[in-house]
Amino acid sequence: MAQTLRPTKFKDVDLGDPFFDSLKAQYGEFSEWFQKKAEEPVYVVDDDTTGGIRGFLYIKVENGEIKDVDPTFPPKKRLKVGTLKVIAKGTKLGERIIKRIFDHAILEGVEEVYVTVFDTHEALIKLFKRYGFEERGTKTTPNGQELVLLRSLQATTGDIVKDYPLLHTAGVSKWLLAIKPKYHTDLLPDSILKTEDPNSEDDVPHTNSIHKVYVAGLTLTQMKHGDLVVFYRTTDHKGPAYFRSVATSVCVVEETHGRAHFPDEEAFVQFAKDHSVFSEQELRDRYNDGKQLYVAKLTYNVSFTKRPIRAVLLNDVGISELPYWQLRRLTDGQFEHILKLGEVDESLVVD
Repeated sequence: MAQTLRPTKFKDVDLGDPFFDSLKAQYGEFSEWFQKKAEEPVYVVDDDTTGGIRGFLYIKVENGEIKDVDPTFPPKKRLKVGTLKVIAKGTKLGERIIKRIFDHAILEGVEEVYVTVFDTHEALIKLFKRYGFEERGTKTTPNGQELVLLRSLQATTGDIVKDYPLLHTAGVSKWLLAIKPKYHTDLLPDSILKTEDPNSEDDVPHTNSIHKVYVAGLTLTQMKHGDLVVFYRTTDHKGPAYFRSVATSVCVVEETHGRAHFPDEEAFVQFAKDHSVFSEQELRDRYNDGKQLYVAKLTYNVSFTKRPIRAVLLNDVGISELPYWQLRRLTDGQFEHILKLGEVDESLVVD
């Protein structure tokens, strides 16, 4: 499978690919505009079947007043989603692109993100609105009238999905949750370690999705909606766990359930299959194996820039050896220390 979201330049993308036909038809100046952008960076998603393209994302930072929309936007640092088209084929690729947009927004320190889109693109509008974008005006050109969708990264709603990727820290519990190396990058692709295969980011639903389902025998129902979870990748046994086990990322709990929550096997499989590292058959087998079964659905918010190893978590953060590091409650101070060690951008943390 191809990696998703391959960075390249406009000049290295084939404008003659049939993928661009709809954009050329909707925007009369598209080909000329595309050629003028020759040296600028862009993301593409390759199509393994045709050898062509099935995803395209162009974003840029703007600082001034936005005058070509009604009403106009005052001067502010914003990220504009200049061009976005994706043929997702049921792989949650749209969510992967949304995450990449927010990653850039945080990296660039912008206050807002906006996109213009024709109202015929209902699925795309629904996707943006799910993650907090709101209709804030229109843009009229010879091509027609587009909606202007805007997302503030400074205002919050209290809804963990609409506020994604921000972390609400007040009044919630913090946890350390272990994950084995063989599942780690498959579930959390942006948290890949230097020792892992950089080509392992396959275009499959659970990898692309912002929403993850963690399946375990641990009593995950201790965690509640809105709780914050630090994922801890256990040792790969290529050296002492003291140096090989690392904290890699932060997720937010959406919901947790035990087996009894699901009326039958099918309900469990439907809940987990597009968000879990396990195949549908593995999920069915797990449901029926008679062992303790719990699930947690989480949003994948932050990947650490630096990953504190077990030695640092023990000696500097002050997490004790026991009880075992499978599902451990963290103090507010420990959680804040881990975020600092992971070099998490302060703008992501609210409250």
